[in-house]
Amino acid sequence: MTDQLPTPFQHEDFRLAIPEGDDRVRRICNRCNFVDYVNPKIVTGSVVTQGDLILICKRAIEPRKGFWTLPAGFMEEGESVEDGARREAREEACADIEIDRLLAVYSVPRIAQVQIMFRARLLSDIAPGPESLEVKLVHWSDIPWSELAFPTVVWALTHFAQSRNKDVFAPFANPPGTDRLTR
Repeated sequence: MTDQLPTPFQHEDFRLAIPEGDDRVRRICNRCNFVDYVNPKIVTGSVVTQGDLILICKRAIEPRKGFWTLPAGFMEEGESVEDGARREAREEACADIEIDRLLAVYSVPRIAQVQIMFRARLLSDIAPGPESLEVKLVHWSDIPWSELAFPTVVWALTHFAQSRNKDVFAPFANPPGTDRLTR
């Protein structure tokens, strides 16, 4: 007898097939024909500033534990992307923030993610939350570029710099030539 539960693909109540009118293999319930769609996850976060300083967080969890990132993470059911970004800032940096506007939407199909990033202002003091080893406010020149956790962090910071003094701008997307990083 095993202590492991079957993975979803091993469960005898489901089969892999292409549902009628679809073009992809999906998990389908053998009893009721329910289609179990597996869709990308949404990550939400923000480039948080206080004057000329930018909030960064050193990750306390994998992936990329010990590397620096922006406050961001997976959305929870029942919350808006803005609420998710505010929650992530509280969880990672004990920070209260005010969302300014949408900064960018990044597609990362390689890991089945859509990342939605905002510009935001810091409204409180900061301290490491349970997912951060350290948090700090840094000047642009002090960003530890070689120690950033993910390409999308670099993109968001770069796009923030391009829009920093603009009140109106089109939201950014994946930079040209970054396909190898996302597929």
